[in-house]
Amino acid sequence: MEFDEYFAARGQQLVRLGFVLSGDHHAAEDLAQHALMSAYRHWRRVRRIEDPHAYVRRILVNAHLSAARRRPSRETPMAIADSAFTEPDLAEAVAQHDVVWRALADLKPRERTVLVLRYYEDLGYASIAALLGIQESTARATASHALAALKSSAELAMPKGTIDETDRRRT
Repeated sequence: MEFDEYFAARGQQLVRLGFVLSGDHHAAEDLAQHALMSAYRHWRRVRRIEDPHAYVRRILVNAHLSAARRRPSRETPMAIADSAFTEPDLAEAVAQHDVVWRALADLKPRERTVLVLRYYEDLGYASIAALLGIQESTARATASHALAALKSSAELAMPKGTIDETDRRRT
């Protein structure tokens, strides 16, 4: 596979992953651009890897976590301006969407990353652990703490049958 084919097939997916990790469309584009530039520089070697997308995704996740460590204070986006990433304009759905985004923004960067990889990218704990360079038990514990923080959020009330219970049935 050539780089331009990879870019056409996976470029927007990387931007979406960056958006879910960072909560900011501009930061998402920067993360995707960084990951794609790094992959392009070493594309001869990257394309021989069994799963080049996993490699590029790891670059993006590492860049996000690195930027989060360097950032002196967390910025919280006030509104999502790009309609490509929002639900239809239904008042209840928008209100719930906003509550979830605020709760996710309050999580530590690593906790948010683990939840995004688990529930947005649908990776198993072993894959998350390998991607982040941590133990599988650490990935599970981080996800558990993050879900507990989301549940205890004053604004966020998770009804029965949501992420936590569904996750227990799948693993």
